Amino acid sequence: MPAKTVSAAVVGLTAVPVEVESSVSLGLPKFLVVGLPDASVQESRERVTAAVKNSGLPFPKNRLTVNLAPADIRKEGPSYDLPIAVSILLKGGALKQKDIEGRLFLGELALDGQLRPVAGVLPVVLMAIEQGFSEIYVPSGNAAEAGLAIREPKIADRTKIYPVTDLAGLVRHLRGKGRIEPVSPSEGDTETTEKADSDFDFANIKGQHQAKRALEIAAAGGHNILLSGPPGAGKTLLARSLPGILPKMTWEETLEVTKIYSIAGLTGQGRVITRRPFRSPHHTASGASLIGGGSWPKPGEVSLAHRGVLFLDEFPEFTRQVLENLRQPLEDGFVTISRAQCRLRFPTKFILVAALNPCPCGYASDPDRECTCSPMQIASYGKRISGPMLDRIDLHLEVPKLGTKDIFRAQPAESSETVRGRVQAARDRQQARFNDGKTFTNSEMGQQAILQHCGLDREGERLIESAVTRLHLSARAYSRILKISRTIADLSGSERIAAENVAEALQFRERGK
Repeated sequence: MPAKTVSAAVVGLTAVPVEVESSVSLGLPKFLVVGLPDASVQESRERVTAAVKNSGLPFPKNRLTVNLAPADIRKEGPSYDLPIAVSILLKGGALKQKDIEGRLFLGELALDGQLRPVAGVLPVVLMAIEQGFSEIYVPSGNAAEAGLAIREPKIADRTKIYPVTDLAGLVRHLRGKGRIEPVSPSEGDTETTEKADSDFDFANIKGQHQAKRALEIAAAGGHNILLSGPPGAGKTLLARSLPGILPKMTWEETLEVTKIYSIAGLTGQGRVITRRPFRSPHHTASGASLIGGGSWPKPGEVSLAHRGVLFLDEFPEFTRQVLENLRQPLEDGFVTISRAQCRLRFPTKFILVAALNPCPCGYASDPDRECTCSPMQIASYGKRISGPMLDRIDLHLEVPKLGTKDIFRAQPAESSETVRGRVQAARDRQQARFNDGKTFTNSEMGQQAILQHCGLDREGERLIESAVTRLHLSARAYSRILKISRTIADLSGSERIAAENVAEALQFRERGK
């Protein structure tokens, strides 16, 4: 009879159980792993063999076959080392089947039997809890990440997560001859939010009052923003200061973001992602790195920026094809990647901050320097970004060059912490308004929510109707103006959208007319 243990495979943002079977048969010593394993799983043969022997545990001397079922799901990564080792120890008699009933194992083995952290622990633990596993064994380096899944006392009572340091210690624990203390839910606590980087604080930005107001609106409602201006105007500094005014992540957002980073293998020593992501890919980035991809798809920059900021500096320098790839993620809030083996969906609800110069030389809007570009060059430069792409950006802002007065005699500015307080209050109003667990910001509202929450008075209706006619705005732009107006009203603490809220929202559509 084969010996059986349970592990898991990560597919997209979810996990599925994988049964690990070991069988020993007569023949020359040989170690086979079957069940659609990739190269890193095949290499587990050497790691497991050395780890078991160096831990002083018996290893079969005959032909050994390990099967990872179901065989039609690709198995990748070193996380199958521990369950393979446990199944072999079951077959060798070091453990008994009753020792592992209702338990799931995950982890990479070092040659001396120590366990190393692995990617994708959080979705695996969430799946195991849903499937009713009573005990989950993960590397000690993933303890904090796994602790996120058992914050609720009722879950912690019925499911125990054990941080494993080495294979020998695990065997002693399963035999009842040792004790591994389970992970405490407090290890996954994320109530404390780290402060923003002091190098990118609003208090350090001289002038640019309108730009800071636009960023405050973008942060409060989750709106995309385009910054245009000459070199040195402060576009990059403004963009990098945006995370400092974003509100703390909710529990649901923390779980989403940590799952994505866990699958991408970017959680380091199993740490929990408590700060909103800020991703800034270079303009030479490929479409696959931005959107996600690979033979077995992994999240790209748009998913790694989920619930945070995606900053694209030198916006027109990205290739046209790469920029067009952003249209669907910006509109839908997710990206679907199809391959021959699978079709996976990753979330992409981020704030896009795009920065560009007004022309190739950069000085078309600079009052002190002469632009050296011809009208044809300027027109060609602008056409690198398509109209549909611009239409998906809510706030269009010209960032002017700072004058002498702004540089040397600027008045003290508000700190990021002060602005963040107003943004948090606006987000709290949105949370109370939607309260459905799916919609977090005004930018995510659908048409039904817009009709319900974005009602205008007669003066506001006349104003927006006139703007749509004069600026030739699309239906999408009209909906986005309503969403921005709703956010501005939230920042002012008003339940009704006033005409002045609509007027302020309209001034940020100049670039798209």
